[in-house]
Amino acid sequence: MKQFITSVWCGANKFEHTEVTRQDEVIRQFWGFDKMAGHKSFQRFFSKFDLSKNQQVFTPLYQWFFNKLQFDNFTLDVDSTIHTRYGSQEGAKKGYNPKKPGRLSHHPLMAFIADCKMVANYWQRSGDAYTSNNIESFLDDTFEKLGKKKIGLFRADSGFYDKKVFNYLEKKSINYIIAARMYAPIQHNIASRHNWLKMADGLEIADTNYKSPNWQDSKE
Repeated sequence: MKQFITSVWCGANKFEHTEVTRQDEVIRQFWGFDKMAGHKSFQRFFSKFDLSKNQQVFTPLYQWFFNKLQFDNFTLDVDSTIHTRYGSQEGAKKGYNPKKPGRLSHHPLMAFIADCKMVANYWQRSGDAYTSNNIESFLDDTFEKLGKKKIGLFRADSGFYDKKVFNYLEKKSINYIIAARMYAPIQHNIASRHNWLKMADGLEIADTNYKSPNWQDSKE
């Protein structure tokens, strides 16, 4: 693992890139290795990790790390992204891909702690997964990794503008800011506001409440 992490520090982002550090005699002597492993050795090692094994290894590791931080009330940012894939890669499927339409891709879910710029969770998903698919299970897993730390604020973009996300967060009494999708009723609601507060040139804010026909109560 020392050799693998050293390769990552040196810029490796593929298993094949570990062959560069494998040939580095200075690194071998620095770590006191008799010989350096090839990229296929790392592939065989990591192929032993399934979802269950990942949970067993990384959940306690995350908890240990976050427990070392001397502050609480984290700001949790959740997002998704598109990774275009070429060739044959496990789980890659055609889905929403504005930069490379029709290409295979992965569509992972990610969680970050804004206060310390630390990744809190990452789930790989196939390219045809909708943004908020499995979000409840993902958040359950994220909160388990955070251990006893409290989430003071949850933030996400409009891909998570979903009733099930709102209900999940409200049941846990977590404050949240989620970008709204600009449906016509929301645009009309915004246009009717007159109490705008100017923050800077071109930036004004105002409060308003909105209730979708599918919601039990209004949101601010």
